[in-house]
Amino acid sequence: QVQLVESGGGLVQAGGSLRLSCAASGRTFSSYAMGWFRQAPGKERDIVAAISWSGGTTYYADSVKGRFTISRVNAKNTVYLQMNSLKPEDTAVYYCAARLGVGLGVGLADFSSWGQGTQVTVSS
Repeated sequence: QVQLVESGGGLVQAGGSLRLSCAASGRTFSSYAMGWFRQAPGKERDIVAAISWSGGTTYYADSVKGRFTISRVNAKNTVYLQMNSLKPEDTAVYYCAARLGVGLGVGLADFSSWGQGTQVTVSS
């Protein structure tokens, strides 16, 4: 298992930007595909973005395409989520997740390790 700790959440006005970080420890980080999910109050936890172990393949939910960018630096055991042009509907707890296996994962069941989450609040 890999341990994950998110940081970088906070309060931002609509149109602003935030960068989330997820630091991993434990087993070899570069063996894992990584994902960012979010969960708003009263809603299900949904995929936001995912990235392959090498960083060569990415996936984005339609709602964030063109605004969010997922990246990773394996030498630093860290994955990032750059969020631009934030909207009030982006308000949620954001979770980092790790997947040990072939290919990207986009569903909750595809990921075996989870962070504790970081709150992102976008005011209008």
